[in-house]
Amino acid sequence: MAMLEVHDLNLFYGGIYALQGVSLEVDEGQIVSIIGSNGAGKSSLMNAISGLVKYKSGEILYKGQKLPAQANKIVKAGICQVPEGRLIFANLTTLENLRMGAYLCGDKEGIARNLKRVYELFPRLEERRNQIAGTLSGGEQQMLAMGRGIMSASDLIMLDEPSLGLAPLLVNTIFDIIKEIKRMGKTILLVEQNAFKALSVADTAYVLEQGRITASGRARKLLADPAIEEAYLGKKK
Repeated sequence: MAMLEVHDLNLFYGGIYALQGVSLEVDEGQIVSIIGSNGAGKSSLMNAISGLVKYKSGEILYKGQKLPAQANKIVKAGICQVPEGRLIFANLTTLENLRMGAYLCGDKEGIARNLKRVYELFPRLEERRNQIAGTLSGGEQQMLAMGRGIMSASDLIMLDEPSLGLAPLLVNTIFDIIKEIKRMGKTILLVEQNAFKALSVADTAYVLEQGRITASGRARKLLADPAIEEAYLGKKK
């Protein structure tokens, strides 16, 4: 059984179709990537799963059960989203931001363990633990957003454009960390414009175009698909 199942999801903004009959599965322990151009509906799909926007019809199941409609209950069920643009609490310290990620966790020992894991993954955050988050660099803020997601103790972490706006060296670092998060036993749903990086780390992947899934399969197979290469990876010369 898949950890996450999305069945025939339809979402509108006014009279505009954002998602049209989208279906996908995320198996436990996998990295599943969703690639597509700007406006394809990638963030709309993530926000629908997170309960941040209401969808018109369809069904979302998590561990075989219908997902709650309220965002806070979805987090409590074991799903967290690291949003596009990071959305950290700029006026709080790095440590306070991380503790906010554990807001719904009542296990003090578990929170301490997760904080230790975050600092192991992101040593820079420990160095900057007392620094106001709004003064961190863009890369450090992305690390903080990802660390906050880990602090939620969620089994499924959804990453929305984690490499957006970062320098190439930092992009490599972020994707190395994504693989480390998987090795921690987490399941990851990754939305990413950098199709090459997304397909390189993923187990399976979906291509979303104008609100529809147009291709899916093993990530390595999609990486070698000439049509995917031409559309998203740059045509070979």
